[in-house]
Amino acid sequence: QVQLVESGGGLVQAGESLTLSCAFSGGASSTSALAWFRQAPGKERAFVAGCDRTGGNTQYKPPLQRRFTITRNSFKNAVFLIMTDLTPEDTGVYYCAAGVVAGTSGRKDHYTSWGQGTQVTVSA
Repeated sequence: QVQLVESGGGLVQAGESLTLSCAFSGGASSTSALAWFRQAPGKERAFVAGCDRTGGNTQYKPPLQRRFTITRNSFKNAVFLIMTDLTPEDTGVYYCAAGVVAGTSGRKDHYTSWGQGTQVTVSA
């Protein structure tokens, strides 16, 4: 089982930027695909962005790739979500997830390890 710990959430104003971090360890973390999901109030947890085990291939839920960037640093055992030009619609709990996936995947059921989440609140 991969352990995942998110950090970096907070309260920001619309138009600002925020970078989330996820430290991973244990299990097959070095060879796992990683992803960020978010859960807005009253909604299902939804895919945001993902990368493969190398970080070289990435996938985004359109059109978030215009504002969000996922990067993986294997030396630091961390994955980051760089978010720019935030809007109130980006408010939610952001979760880091790991799974044994060929390449990348936006499917929630492909990820078997989850962090506790970090709250992001964007005020208008």
